[in-house]
Amino acid sequence: MSTSKVVILITGGAGFIGSNLCEYFLNKNYHIRVLDNFSTGHRHNIDSFLTRDDFELIEGDIRSLDDCVRACVGVDYVLHQAALGSVPRSINDPITTNDVNVSGFLNMLVASRDAKVKRFIYAASSSTYGDSKSLPKVEDVIGKPLSPYAITKYVNELYADIFSKTYGLETIGLRYFNVFGRRQDPNGAYAAVIPLFVKQLMDLQSPVINGTGEYSRDFTYIDNVIQMNELAMLTDNPVACNTTYNTAVGDRTTLNQLVGYLKEYLKVYDGRIANVEINYGPARQGDIPHSLASIDKAKDLLGYKPSHDIEEGLRESVNWYWENLK
Repeated sequence: MSTSKVVILITGGAGFIGSNLCEYFLNKNYHIRVLDNFSTGHRHNIDSFLTRDDFELIEGDIRSLDDCVRACVGVDYVLHQAALGSVPRSINDPITTNDVNVSGFLNMLVASRDAKVKRFIYAASSSTYGDSKSLPKVEDVIGKPLSPYAITKYVNELYADIFSKTYGLETIGLRYFNVFGRRQDPNGAYAAVIPLFVKQLMDLQSPVINGTGEYSRDFTYIDNVIQMNELAMLTDNPVACNTTYNTAVGDRTTLNQLVGYLKEYLKVYDGRIANVEINYGPARQGDIPHSLASIDKAKDLLGYKPSHDIEEGLRESVNWYWENLK
């Protein structure tokens, strides 16, 4: 391993967000180490990196403290992305969700503390806002969690805060709002809505919207998330550390609007997609009606400036899916 480069450990680095972080920071001349058990990530996301001297893969599980300790040796920064996502998955299997998202998170904090990493940046979640009705969502105003998943992500924030205060480990939590983009998996029972809808429309199948379609989300393109991770990692503003930030665009889109955008951008490739009907089903348990982030804190303390709005991000995503799924 080259000792001259800054070493970043990306947990869950074979996943959607993790692999995009790998690619970005490899191109920025960092040494990247990945810890992943491939439970939700894919080898094909990191295949092109495996022959590089500045990339390491540790196949392991954050539920194993030994694996976490091994992964943290010589690491400067941790970008902790490993987790079991999905509200429905957590409702179906709260125990495994807790084991990965809470016990695994604590293992990573302990290993990072003991390895004296410079900073621990972790994927927090907009689900932490729970039943709070206020819009836009501001970091210090949250409600009660609405799912086991939301509980685990809130507990992550509490543990990170304690490790900052008790052990001096610098932590920054990034509350991701409905991230989408290249490499997001359209397959599986817990596929996110955008890749799922894109694949269905490409196959001329009718997407099913849960509820009336008027629920809204602050859909956030992957490049904005990468920017936030980099800003959180490199900030030298002491006030910017040991806190959480909304990682979003600061705008919201209804599911009906979302499908409209997708049909518009996909019909360029296949005109039949414009006529695919949309079906509606019951609202999903644990879903919040509306999600909209204030990004003022990230702008003020980190200098965040989103590079992509929803339409720009969807255009790029649709192009990527058409080239890679067809």
